[in-house]
Amino acid sequence: MSRPDTQTGKVIITCALTGAIHTPSMSPHLPVTPDEIVAEALAATEAGAAVLHLHARNPEDGRPDQTPEGFAPFLPRIKQGCDAALNITTGGSPYMSVAERVAPAATFQPELASLNMGSMNFGLYPMLNRYTEFRHDWERAHLEGSRDLVFRNSFQDIEYVLETCYGNGTRFEFECYDISHLYNLAHFAERGLVKPPFFVQSVFGLLGGIGAHAEDVLHMKRTADRLFGADLRWSVLGAGANQFRVAAQAATLGGNVRVGLEDSLWAGRGELATSNAVQVAKVRALVEGLGLEIATPDEARVILGLKGGDQVAF
Repeated sequence: MSRPDTQTGKVIITCALTGAIHTPSMSPHLPVTPDEIVAEALAATEAGAAVLHLHARNPEDGRPDQTPEGFAPFLPRIKQGCDAALNITTGGSPYMSVAERVAPAATFQPELASLNMGSMNFGLYPMLNRYTEFRHDWERAHLEGSRDLVFRNSFQDIEYVLETCYGNGTRFEFECYDISHLYNLAHFAERGLVKPPFFVQSVFGLLGGIGAHAEDVLHMKRTADRLFGADLRWSVLGAGANQFRVAAQAATLGGNVRVGLEDSLWAGRGELATSNAVQVAKVRALVEGLGLEIATPDEARVILGLKGGDQVAF
């Protein structure tokens, strides 16, 4: 069994505040407006999150918004209100082009940006079995359309994001939804297009990617260890009901963890999470209950090799 990060022995908690998967009708607690996103960000940091993974939404109907103008109302306010490392998505929504998806990270030059490491089927439509009434017309179409959706992240797309952002000193949260995505990352590392340390976010339980069985988590960890060795900074997120079980397993294996309403709307069986901070506090208690310590934002910056919050463009 490996220990948490070899530099500090600390576990990094990332909180993904809103995302582009869940729709506003699914939970009254999903942050949509800039004010809501700021409030959720500050509370999650206070609860123990060292990294905040950020998406924007249209404040009127909650639709995913990947324009720089969508991020501008809350990025400076979050930076001024807390010391967390801010991570801007380049995943955006699966329905967007790569040029649309990378625009906010290119504009604001954050410490971190997410980067999906391969194309995949991305099935959200099973949620239609649980949610049947929607406040906004786009929500049902968003879910139904994923029956015939390939989330495109070609080698050309990945290289485009890398070339667009790396000159800004932005590092990446490499989102790996399957084993092949680890090998894709290794390919770019061999070409010298990505540099260690590698912050690998393994994603479990989304339809189209790897499952969330304990053996799946072990397989992902073993493969990542073999490919990246001491350069690996491994983290996990479990989708939906898998969230805390996968986090617990990963923490015992020396990994970092990600929670947040992007990944799951729940605090427990049948219990909606009333905030992102509720999930952060719960996973923090889990980590500390294992005798481990959580990383502060500055410790996370050292672990991940980040440039510092004073070097961003917001």
